Amino acid sequence: MEDQLRVALEYWREYRSQFHIGASWGLHETTVGRIIRKVEDLLIKCGKFRLPSQRQLYQPGWEWKVFIVDAGEVEIERLKKQKRYYSGKQNLVD
Repeated sequence: MEDQLRVALEYWREYRSQFHIGASWGLHETTVGRIIRKVEDLLIKCGKFRLPSQRQLYQPGWEWKVFIVDAGEVEIERLKKQKRYYSGKQNLVD
């Protein structure tokens, strides 16, 4: 149980991905996700831990300023132009 708590704390504190935490602990990333969910559920059930409600978080007069950036890069795979023959004829079609 202690190791499961450490896995959850690493996730919350270090902002590491579940994949990298799993690699550090020798676990699969879906197992890390299940551990985190389990620890969160146990903390909520114990009654000593709770998150404030949306009403408590929002106070009149507060101005929220949020700026989110998605800086992920994904290589686009494009089909390479290939010359193909149509109906067995030797005429090239693009």
